[in-house]
Amino acid sequence: MSYTAADVKKLRDETDAPMMECKAALEEAGGDFERAKEILREKGKASAGKKAGRATNAGRVAIALSDDGKTAGLAIAESETDFVSNNEGFVAIVNEIAKAALTGGTLSEDKMKEFGDELIAKFRENCVVKLAEQVKTDGKFAAYVHHDGSKGALIDSTGDNAGSESVRKVAVQVVAARPQVVSKDDLSKELLDNEYNIQYTRAINEGKPANIAENIAKGRVNKEFIKEAVLLEQPFYIDPSKTTAQYLAEEAKGTTVTGFRLLAVGSGE
Repeated sequence: MSYTAADVKKLRDETDAPMMECKAALEEAGGDFERAKEILREKGKASAGKKAGRATNAGRVAIALSDDGKTAGLAIAESETDFVSNNEGFVAIVNEIAKAALTGGTLSEDKMKEFGDELIAKFRENCVVKLAEQVKTDGKFAAYVHHDGSKGALIDSTGDNAGSESVRKVAVQVVAARPQVVSKDDLSKELLDNEYNIQYTRAINEGKPANIAENIAKGRVNKEFIKEAVLLEQPFYIDPSKTTAQYLAEEAKGTTVTGFRLLAVGSGE
């Protein structure tokens, strides 16, 4: 399996590893991109928090919520350049797409193409609507879109303060820290075993004997990986001395976060 210079750049973008390390990992993996990421992590060259789907394209995210917080319209549209995606007209159309999904349901491929063609005609640049979806909940949604419009998050919650401003700040946390799951209970054995194997191999590569490598791997999984991957275990962005769970217990008493959705330009959503 071969690879290209674009693959090397993408691997660097997603892992923050040095360019030559990325090239060597792709060589070792025979061009297998996902295996190359694992190799970099085994060698301690990449962060667990760097995941596939990091935003690299220009575009815009929009989220529209119903008044009762039980329905959301989600939209992502991409363009070739930031010059276009930052244009007020582009932003307005993406917001219109989100509202259309909110009120009329998930858009068909034909309708998404219509909106894409409208963007192309208006801005004379290749544009595509990647997402135009309606989602519902029995609880309440809270949403946040980052100031540059390239990413956003939707939080599903239940309880006394569901959908409140405090819960909206958890959406900010999702955008900032990009967790994989809500709670530790959501981590599959397969995922934990795979992470342990990566950290064990990394420790062996660092020259540690097998019995020490086992303890190091367990520690890294429990102290590092879980704090990166699990939303409720992450240090909260406003006060890193507290976890997200502690923040919720103090600021949104009686509220449970039941799910989240991260939207990002270039994520393949």
